[in-house]
Amino acid sequence: MNQFKVFTIKKGLQEENTKIAETTRDELKKQGVFLVNIMSSPGSGKTTTLVSTINSLKDEMKIGVLEADIDSDVDAKTVEDAGAKAIQLHTGGLCHLDATMTKQGIDELGVEGLDLLFLENIGNLICPVGYDTGAMKNVAILSVPEGDDKPLKYPKIFGKVDVLIVNKIDVMEHFDFNMDLLEERVRKLNKDIIIIPISAKTGEGVELWVKWLREQIKGEN
Repeated sequence: MNQFKVFTIKKGLQEENTKIAETTRDELKKQGVFLVNIMSSPGSGKTTTLVSTINSLKDEMKIGVLEADIDSDVDAKTVEDAGAKAIQLHTGGLCHLDATMTKQGIDELGVEGLDLLFLENIGNLICPVGYDTGAMKNVAILSVPEGDDKPLKYPKIFGKVDVLIVNKIDVMEHFDFNMDLLEERVRKLNKDIIIIPISAKTGEGVELWVKWLREQIKGEN
């Protein structure tokens, strides 16, 4: 019985995706645009975190947002109202963005004059992490109500990202959430990860996140 070499096909697709991602990164660097890919599960507060970030930085830099969703334009309107240039990307049911989709979004949005560009990826902890989008940095958001055991269930995303934002710390007292235990679990997967606890709702900790962004952008320029 013949065996189909799915591995070979997958490898080929990933290699092509990587080439497009690397080209996108190079082009953005030449234009002085810093792209950050943000991933999380639904309800973690990605959009609220973005709005808080935009409000903190919009007076010192021009910001764009690629809002990815299966079928909605609510988030794009929200971040645009906050002061960012935004476009909604509909994936037609796909649970992730790859480098080609990201490049199409960048071309459609137009990034001339932008300093900072966010990609708000599709809401889940599995699919998006498998694809290089062309971002300079990858960020995950975990909210307190999701629990401190998520690194045990979804290790790949925590092992890959540069920063983990722990959101909704303002409600921590109402949940069985151990920040020290979360950090221990995450650092076993990724010893170099930066963990930033915040409340996007109250603003607590957001300045630490914004400070990190400033430093990364400055380092690229």
